[in-house]
Amino acid sequence: MEKKDLKERTKKFALKVIKVVEMLPRGRIADILGRQLLRSGTSVGANYRSACRARSTADFISKMGVVEEEADETIYWMELLIEAGLVRKDDLISLLDEANQILAITISSIKTARKSKK
Repeated sequence: MEKKDLKERTKKFALKVIKVVEMLPRGRIADILGRQLLRSGTSVGANYRSACRARSTADFISKMGVVEEEADETIYWMELLIEAGLVRKDDLISLLDEANQILAITISSIKTARKSKK
């Protein structure tokens, strides 16, 4: 996958996260979880863009590690929303799938970068 493709994909992911957060029911718990989801879900793309500007392989690996953490955290917040009964699983299944795919791509990129560094 090309950098340009993943940049666009992570931006679309962030936009979908924004829509999900906008549709959450109003209430203290949903607001707190939604804020966390919004923060992590939008930072996936922002941190990936930063990784694309890495100055070295070590810098790339480090920055992609942040992308990995944010993608995994985004999955966590979505799972909490579902398990707390604030969102139906069916409403998040495609977004969860996309988050898992982005996470897998990120992990693969880190492994490839580590191999090429040696």
